[in-house]
Amino acid sequence: MQASYLPLILTAVFLNAMAQLALKQGAGRLGGISLSVDNIVPLGVQVIFNPWIFFGLFLYGVSVVLWILALSRVEVSYAYPLLSIGYIIVAVAGYFLFDESLSAVKLLGIALIIAGVICLSRP
Repeated sequence: MQASYLPLILTAVFLNAMAQLALKQGAGRLGGISLSVDNIVPLGVQVIFNPWIFFGLFLYGVSVVLWILALSRVEVSYAYPLLSIGYIIVAVAGYFLFDESLSAVKLLGIALIIAGVICLSRP
């Protein structure tokens, strides 16, 4: 029964990962942020009107709604480990979208995450 909700869970996880990537894109467009009393209002305006940050927050909100739907139907011990798939999505997308490193150690970590998700999602 829980496996029938896998598409819902994976959609929530995917949207969460996409939200993080959109927030990263938006933060990159803001440049180096230095928070102080003097710049809090101008920085707030920049954040509010940054379409990538707005889009990231929207995706995050949708992912939270889907996650709540999933948790209302499956055991948290089944659903929660699947969140770690988001780490894989973000690491791979970060490599392709932001030229972030994907070293052998990170690839090993991804393999361990995959093995862990398989182990924890089995009945």
